[in-house]
Amino acid sequence: MPRSAWLLRPTSPVPYDVANDAMHRLAERRLAGEIPDTLILLEHPPVFTAGRRAKQDELRWDPADVAARGGIVRRIDRGGSFTFHGPGQLVGYPILDLGAKPDAGVYLRHLEDVAVAAGAALGVPIGRRADVQTGVWSGDEKVCAIGVRLLRARVTLHGFALNCDTDLSWFDGIVACGLPDHGVTSLSRLAGRSVGVGEVRPLVERAFAERFDVSFADAPREVAGPFAAAADVA
Repeated sequence: MPRSAWLLRPTSPVPYDVANDAMHRLAERRLAGEIPDTLILLEHPPVFTAGRRAKQDELRWDPADVAARGGIVRRIDRGGSFTFHGPGQLVGYPILDLGAKPDAGVYLRHLEDVAVAAGAALGVPIGRRADVQTGVWSGDEKVCAIGVRLLRARVTLHGFALNCDTDLSWFDGIVACGLPDHGVTSLSRLAGRSVGVGEVRPLVERAFAERFDVSFADAPREVAGPFAAAADVA
């Protein structure tokens, strides 16, 4: 029988700092057993995030230039290198208790499966590439980046970023995922038509529920409220 889980899905972009802070607070609550497993699905205003393996020279634009374009740069506590989040990209932050003996590799494969299933539902063939790194690809171009952290080696933080109708020119500002010889793409480019976040979100919700064997209910107002308020003023 599927486990009960909460779903948060603000409909407007949420500033990165707001979401990052809320995600960490929810993970602490999940670790304490105060809340069930939770999935946050949202968009961000433009932001470059740098994981623990990111090198400074992988940021190709000066931070002042990033700011002039309306973006920000943040160093964060996930694995991986630089990536971009922005409008037109569906970002998923699963907050899951993987148990006392988690298999991080299996968890990453399951996240890949979710993105692959969403692509298949759109008629877009995408898949993993074990020879390169975690994520979902079309040939040499990545369509979904994945970077995570386990809180106390148990509860998941951060997650995946699936390019829907993202402005891919933002990726010119970084060496995406630390791979200078690989590119990025979007579901829209692969489908040959506009594929927006609103179309992809329910496909990801369904695929995630099936892959992780959960049944979603909307998160209560006291949890969802900060995301909605931040989106309203973003």
